[in-house]
Amino acid sequence: MADPALLARLAQHRALGTAPASEHAWLAEHGVLRAFALGDVVVRKGEAVTSLQIMLTGHLVIRVDRGAGSHKIFEWRAGDVGGLMPYSRGASPPADAVAEASTELLEIAREQFPELIRECPVVTATLVHAMVDRARTFTSGDHRDEKLISLGKLAAGLAHELNNPASAAVRSAKALTEGLDSAEAAARRLGAARLSDAQLSAVDAVRELCLRSGAPLVYTAVARADREDAFAAWLAAHGATERCAVPLAETGLTLDALDTLAATLSHDALDAALQSIAAVCQVRTLASHIETSASRISALVGAVRGFTFMDHAPIPEPVDIRRGIADTLTMLGAKARAKSVEVSVQLATDLPRVHGVGAELNQVWMNIIDNALDAVAVGGRVEVTASEAPGRVVVRIVDDGPGIPAAIQARIFDPFFTTKGVGKGTGLGLDIVRRLVQQHEGEIEVESRPGHTEFRVSLPAEGGRISPR
Repeated sequence: MADPALLARLAQHRALGTAPASEHAWLAEHGVLRAFALGDVVVRKGEAVTSLQIMLTGHLVIRVDRGAGSHKIFEWRAGDVGGLMPYSRGASPPADAVAEASTELLEIAREQFPELIRECPVVTATLVHAMVDRARTFTSGDHRDEKLISLGKLAAGLAHELNNPASAAVRSAKALTEGLDSAEAAARRLGAARLSDAQLSAVDAVRELCLRSGAPLVYTAVARADREDAFAAWLAAHGATERCAVPLAETGLTLDALDTLAATLSHDALDAALQSIAAVCQVRTLASHIETSASRISALVGAVRGFTFMDHAPIPEPVDIRRGIADTLTMLGAKARAKSVEVSVQLATDLPRVHGVGAELNQVWMNIIDNALDAVAVGGRVEVTASEAPGRVVVRIVDDGPGIPAAIQARIFDPFFTTKGVGKGTGLGLDIVRRLVQQHEGEIEVESRPGHTEFRVSLPAEGGRISPR
């Protein structure tokens, strides 16, 4: 005979209260009441959940530390149902389930489920709906968390990438003001020298030789130092200002050309001419640096726009895999350089497009390539290739890291499973990757041994279609 008080509590239960009284009676007769005090562990991390838990009072919480402090990922309160559900595959919690208030629940053991399904159809339907809602909540929640983590990585990488060209542009802009002042002063001195047409032509010839390349020439550090020393020695020997040596040495100017100019001009006129030429070269060089830095910043902003698909609605459309991978590698460029990782990219030029959501596919490449960069040692190698197979586009990402131990390879796509230390990995990245690939009707495989870990993502080429979500 069921306890009338328990029956009354089940009739008031938020999730199961609308079930028939006969089903409440079955639950009361076959369940076990359990009570937990504040701080008690109801289910421990890694332990299999073996019963349905009908919350009567209290509050249960599962918290996970993802590197920024403890974060609540699941909770149950009075009126909820938790634990193992009928028709579910069962799993172990990613962390301890702890009572955060005095808690009482009614447990139905797994062994009772066949009879529960047969005798309590309304309760069973309610539990199935609760299981689907829980899965949907978990999926959207961890997807959001992983997106925020990816956004943090993206922001950090972008800040690092933008800092160098932005700083270079600021430095060059400040130096440009000084360079213009020097150029004006040198021009006045050169005008005061009252050079003849032949002498002006000789000065123009040397200036043209300096500017002929259109941009500063690239010399090795040793070659640049040698040229600066040689130019400084020549200037000192001819009574000219030695500080002109640096800007002149960075051009294509030769000492023979300087000898020709020196034979044409007096000492004072030569110094004025060389200062004018050096100032003009320096201004052109600084302008070129600013242009290069601005172009780099523009390219990075374009890569961010391409990576995030910020001007696209999140609906399936033809996606250029090559562009997505290139934008992803741009975002991760700072991380690769920090570890001196050699990143090899081979993308077929005639690769067909994939019908999908570009931002989601870029998240796939971001997570896998980021993991590969984490896996390799300093000076390691990561290879990214994309090719066409019959009706498919296949992307391979290979690293020469230590590999994934065979004992855990089957678990790497499980939610919250990670081999990284606390704060370095959430255990959600590859789970998100697997789900996104599946949503695009694709397949993901992994093959790993020491020195060679390969992730293969196969997606339908354009022509196959996935439904809008």
